[in-house]
Amino acid sequence: MKVYREITPLHFDDAFVLIDSIDNGFDYPIHSHPEYELTLIMGSSGTRIVGDSTEGYVGHDLVLLGPNLHHKWDGDGKPIDNTASCRVITLQFEMNLFDAQLFRKKPFFEIRDLLERSKRGIRFTGQAFRAARRLLLDMTGLNGMAGILKFLELMDLLAQSQEQTLLASEGFTGRPVTVESNRIKIAYQYILNNFTRQDLKMGEVAAQVNMSDSAFSHFFKKSTNKSYKQFLIDLRLGYACKLLIETDRSISEIGYLCFNNLTNFNRLFKKHRSCTPFEYRKFYKEKSTFDWTVQKTLNQFLPSGQVVGDSQKPRVYGAKLVHS
Repeated sequence: MKVYREITPLHFDDAFVLIDSIDNGFDYPIHSHPEYELTLIMGSSGTRIVGDSTEGYVGHDLVLLGPNLHHKWDGDGKPIDNTASCRVITLQFEMNLFDAQLFRKKPFFEIRDLLERSKRGIRFTGQAFRAARRLLLDMTGLNGMAGILKFLELMDLLAQSQEQTLLASEGFTGRPVTVESNRIKIAYQYILNNFTRQDLKMGEVAAQVNMSDSAFSHFFKKSTNKSYKQFLIDLRLGYACKLLIETDRSISEIGYLCFNNLTNFNRLFKKHRSCTPFEYRKFYKEKSTFDWTVQKTLNQFLPSGQVVGDSQKPRVYGAKLVHS
């Protein structure tokens, strides 16, 4: 499947760029880019794809995306009310923006942790959504230092929020959930490094943290709200989704790689993804269909493998741009 690369309007000397779009629709393919992105959608309902996560949204949506995590929003074309317009505000900034020495100081720790978790995609709801929406709307009328200060306030707000949900699975991104227990961190990492091995046993993982099988089983379930067996199944299904989307490997090859048994793979996939592996791959292929030669914005989306030169960067966007 083709995953297109978006050529963002971010300039070399920008801290971030804000794209404010009204009623421009969602006519673009599944795509990715190396920049972080915060997307606010207002006045629209439809489907959101982030990694192997596919969810509906109603009325509004707010999601923070890490670098190179493919994504797409699909509006269903149904107005929220007779007067509503679909407005999308997109904030993009470079992946290394917070790598400077200043941002490695203690006050920025939680923001850096937020950015690490965003590599799985994060959806914000409730009060966090409402406060972030106000800040983003304010930022559409700001630039320079005023915009920078508002940007840092926004990032701190999101980092402090408890109203957030991770979207893509651990198996898809290869990134574990955030936990405080050092033992669970060690166990998580060991499982992530070895979950494709069909001979991986719980006792082997328990030994990494010097626990008996029974003690580890209880500890793992209490810490993660999942049994070790279910966690391993979820990892393997997430990885299978990644292979179905991003490679041309056959379904049988993926089934044997992830579960060593095609029948078991099909059964578990249907149970946990509510569709067959074939239907899943077909859905994603349909969402990646796109004629990049006739796109509205000049060469904004390019198929993987295309070289990005100055002549391929967008000349103009069908939306208001704010550079800061």
